[in-house]
Amino acid sequence: MQSLVGKNVIVLGASRGLGAMIAQRAASEGARTLAVARRRLWLDELARNTGNVDVLALDASEEGAPERVFSDRVPALLVVCGGARPHAAPIHEMNWEQFSANWENDVKTSFLFCKASLAKPLAPGSVVILISSGAALSGSPVSGGYAGAKRMQMLIANYCQKESDRLGLGIRFVALAPAMIMPGTEFGRHAVESYARYLGMPIADFISSMRSPQSPEDVVAAVFELAARPDAHEGSVFKIASDGIARVQ
Repeated sequence: MQSLVGKNVIVLGASRGLGAMIAQRAASEGARTLAVARRRLWLDELARNTGNVDVLALDASEEGAPERVFSDRVPALLVVCGGARPHAAPIHEMNWEQFSANWENDVKTSFLFCKASLAKPLAPGSVVILISSGAALSGSPVSGGYAGAKRMQMLIANYCQKESDRLGLGIRFVALAPAMIMPGTEFGRHAVESYARYLGMPIADFISSMRSPQSPEDVVAAVFELAARPDAHEGSVFKIASDGIARVQ
């Protein structure tokens, strides 16, 4: 996928944060971009601030969501971003609903849309990228089922790539994990505050103890690099750190 000009790009979880940045980047490269998220107010703000972006207010974890989204346009690039904000507490202080929030949102959305991408199927050369997390590789003890859910996204990408290869569909499935917390994003600030509180230390001290994290701009750039790289089929899971992209599996 050397150029996005005139191609369909769909970004799920696109109203704010990384999702909004990815949608803006796609639009700037001439793609026919559809931004999907639950909150219409934030989507409308994105549309006002970004040219060439259409919006759809929808809960992407609903069973019928893929059919609604794909009836609008069939993507050459589908990015599954966003998801539930994990409840911040030690495991013994959570109930099951809090623990499983990212399974019911992040994992379910990835499952539904990857399944639909195979079943439709998308055109050969299409790319599906799931935004996972470095927590999937190292754990996250105060965010319940979050780390496991993000690991499952990696497995979904791997399973779907195997099916695409087996069926000769020519669709690429990739999971991309930002290696470290990004304090510059709303989601990252939530994580920083949660861990600083759990460890009983000032937020500034927790941030200063972190190794140099990748920036949100690094993650956005990695999405489009992986979408364009012809060798991305050699692996389905990658992480992005401050020193670049590395294959995980």
